[in-house]
Amino acid sequence: GKTKMGSIVIGVARGSGSGKSTFTNRIKDYFGDDVVVLYHDNYYRRQDGVPFEQRVTVNYDHPDSLEIEQLKQLKEGKSIECPVYDYTKHNRSDKVIRIDPKPVILVEGILLLADPRVRDLLDIKVYVEADADERILRRDLNGIIKQYLTTVKPMHYLYVEPTRSKADIVINSGKNDIAFDLFVSKIRLLLDKKED
Repeated sequence: GKTKMGSIVIGVARGSGSGKSTFTNRIKDYFGDDVVVLYHDNYYRRQDGVPFEQRVTVNYDHPDSLEIEQLKQLKEGKSIECPVYDYTKHNRSDKVIRIDPKPVILVEGILLLADPRVRDLLDIKVYVEADADERILRRDLNGIIKQYLTTVKPMHYLYVEPTRSKADIVINSGKNDIAFDLFVSKIRLLLDKKED
């Protein structure tokens, strides 16, 4: 049911190059139905006028204000219709998914902490370093080295890395059990407070 104070919103920023974070999945598995995950990537701006080749290289894109509104609504206990990003087309698709508010809202994305308006809506801001093995394995080997050296690495240092200092907690790997346990108990504390 709805809590009086709305939901706890947790931002999980991940180092670029990592796949969907191990950390987010672990939180999801642990809290089950109490968690809903919002992928920041779904809010990348539509690029209908942009040729496919160019879309692939447009890496850095501030999500639009739609997201800010939707995040506010979720936090207030309202359902939203979330856009869906299509990675094969490198564009937002025409699909939407209905997302219902849950006690814990996880927002995950690479540039999550770059926008101050998003940061203001987050109760806890986490930055999870990319696990090196995931960083490479998740991408197709076709063109991977070139892409990594020409886009991912520079983008990471230009845009992603500076957002690390905006996090409340920096975790060196999604597989770090101690960090995970501490995090889970913090969320539990916050949830208990809300139920009082």
